[in-house]
Amino acid sequence: MWLTLAFISALLLGLYDACKKHSLRENAVIPILFLNTLFCALIFVPVIILSATGTIPAESHYYIPSPDWDDHKYILIKSALVLSSWILGYYALKQLPLTTAGPINATRPVMTLVGALLIFGESLNGWQWAGVIIAIVSVFFMSRSGRKEGISFSHNRWIYFLFAAAALGAASGLYDKHLMSPTATGGLGINKMAVQSWYNVYQAVMMGIVLLVVWWPKRKEGTVFRWRHSIVFISIFLTAADFVYFYALTFPDAMISVVSMVRRGSVVISFLCGAMFFREKNLKSKSFDVALVLIGLACLWIGTTR
Repeated sequence: MWLTLAFISALLLGLYDACKKHSLRENAVIPILFLNTLFCALIFVPVIILSATGTIPAESHYYIPSPDWDDHKYILIKSALVLSSWILGYYALKQLPLTTAGPINATRPVMTLVGALLIFGESLNGWQWAGVIIAIVSVFFMSRSGRKEGISFSHNRWIYFLFAAAALGAASGLYDKHLMSPTATGGLGINKMAVQSWYNVYQAVMMGIVLLVVWWPKRKEGTVFRWRHSIVFISIFLTAADFVYFYALTFPDAMISVVSMVRRGSVVISFLCGAMFFREKNLKSKSFDVALVLIGLACLWIGTTR
């Protein structure tokens, strides 16, 4: 069951990327990101209130326990990490083809694995090293595909933005391990639903400040904001993908390493959307890039589950 949920989460993440791309085309980035964080927060606020008042019982899957202040401080850090990743990623996705951005985002598990090696002192086996090496090689091939569209990986700032967003996303994943691991193993033991709900609320507040300070005074300059219905679906697909992800992890036999790898399979969905709906070019060589990324993820999966 948990593996099926992981595949559903991957499907939803792919649709989330497609909705982001549709919303960002010739549109202002900051208000879209603010609305995304706002809608996500509005999904959780009623559940937080109903949980606090006892309307939703503690044994429910939807129950959100109230963290203490120390826990809130750590969740705030999580919010800052994710929001920084999103800001960079949204600006990059606006400028880059979805069929280029998707495979780069799919390399996040490799960054997470390397981070675990450096931070937690974990060691990699042969399969995992193979996955890391293949992922590095795939970036080289992605750069070759990008050159055919005039995108230089070494001189394009949006590529740097995208890799920085992926690195921050990987850092957030490593931080999740610290946040939600039991205290007996050195973690903070914060409830998963509490983390998901409150970090969305804090993101909306942070992004609201960015909107008022950075974008609002200059809203008539540069790209203007245009409302699109896909903006709503960004939040819906993201929240649903995360909820299914966290629900999958509640199964006793669920393996977070496998779930995380499967979720990165969302690159297939986003690639297909880029090809069918956005009519992006150079699909033959990019298909090879995606296949290489998936092979690298498969190696990581095998190495993690051995």
